[in-house]
Amino acid sequence: MPRRPAFEIADHRVAAGTQVSIKLPATRLYTDTPMDLHVEVFHGVRDGPVLLVCAAIHGDELNGIEICRRLIKRLNPKRLHGTVLVVPIVNVFGFIQQTRYLPDRRDLNRCFPGSQRGALGSRLAHLFYDQLLSRATHLIDLHTGAIHRSNLPQIRTDIKDPIAKQMAEEFLTPVILHAKERDGSLRSSATDLGVHCLLYEAGEALRFDEASIRTGLNGILNVMKYLGMGQRRGSRRKFEPMIANSSQWVRNEVDGLIVSRVRLGEMVSKNQILAYSASPHGDMEEAIRSPIDGVVIGMSNIPIANEGEALFHIAKFTPDLIDQAGEIFDAFTEDFEPRVL
Repeated sequence: MPRRPAFEIADHRVAAGTQVSIKLPATRLYTDTPMDLHVEVFHGVRDGPVLLVCAAIHGDELNGIEICRRLIKRLNPKRLHGTVLVVPIVNVFGFIQQTRYLPDRRDLNRCFPGSQRGALGSRLAHLFYDQLLSRATHLIDLHTGAIHRSNLPQIRTDIKDPIAKQMAEEFLTPVILHAKERDGSLRSSATDLGVHCLLYEAGEALRFDEASIRTGLNGILNVMKYLGMGQRRGSRRKFEPMIANSSQWVRNEVDGLIVSRVRLGEMVSKNQILAYSASPHGDMEEAIRSPIDGVVIGMSNIPIANEGEALFHIAKFTPDLIDQAGEIFDAFTEDFEPRVL
């Protein structure tokens, strides 16, 4: 059998059946310290897709970094069909400062496809777009909730793309949310290039969450199996994810202490009480109710809130799915929640 051609990236040639660590020069700090984009390239012995897995486009989102670290330990290029590019930390600036943003307070995930002559975020986005995204056929972009907000493990994708939809179902999270691409996002640029893309959301910024990490690693391995990349499946399917076409944030209407009455993954009905907003002086208590039937896929972890602050993120489902949601969440918990020894 003819040997598979090398994978070329920047000035590097990665031979078939090998793993190479590559540092793409990104920029320099004002201290003249170089900042590089670190990429692990696994170039398989047989032809197949080019899967790009990346994390920490928002620098404080740590679960994805640990998912990438565990993935790197699992991959063997001598048994791989296709090529896997793993970028554990995209926003190296935000990671160093433990913040979501770049030094100029821009959101890197609103800077794509970027420009060689733009602002810092635009230049970093352009490097990622030009050297990595443009070479990929499939993308898994790993995220968490923002600081002090937790997300139920979920996939966000365009379910009108049949390949992305199947990837999402194979990933095996409780909920798949059909979500439009935002201008300037990595997912939007991927769609423009014809790259089939999943965005995985799970956990909270600046925290490791073992269930979210295990779900993410398992999901990537399952997607690789579906794509025919010669990878063993992470775990067998015990449930069918629920697909939501829309979602809604519930906001606080009265300043106060937030006394929650629901948890992540819980199915709620329209007008159900999600929490109470209570005066710290004990003379007022206002019910916060769900405007729709659905599942709680995100929530604030701070038990105080001003008027207008987002508290609960609910994926919209019909009431007849209540029993199904409970069964799905139980099966998910059994598979991925850490066991107490």
